[in-house]
Amino acid sequence: MATTPCRDCGNEVSFSARSCPQCGAPYPYLEKWDGYGFEYKSSVKLFGLPLLHIAFKYRSNGTPVIANGVIAIGQFGFGIITIAQFGVGMITLGQFTFAAATIAQFTIAAYGICQMGMLYEGIGQLVFPLDKIL
Repeated sequence: MATTPCRDCGNEVSFSARSCPQCGAPYPYLEKWDGYGFEYKSSVKLFGLPLLHIAFKYRSNGTPVIANGVIAIGQFGFGIITIAQFGVGMITLGQFTFAAATIAQFTIAAYGICQMGMLYEGIGQLVFPLDKIL
């Protein structure tokens, strides 16, 4: 079986090792490792943001990667069109959102459909009028 030195301690490890048996470094055969999960960022930009950013990832220090783009998809997202568990954007679909227009479980939005939230206009199980609260 082919081996390579661990990037952290230099111990010989297999290319299929998930962690170094000596120092515990995750994926020790990789020259650089920046966390668990999946991330894609398009090279095409609009308004200085990637056209599409998909992030279901945590960095090696445990911090989540926030999807930030014109179209943002991830656990945490910020974009013009956002699909995320926790999202901020103009148009969002998610569990917890802050948006202009949304479909969400919990939200603060101008227009939306939600289970619970504060809306200027919209429908939901427990909806508070945003203009009366502000």
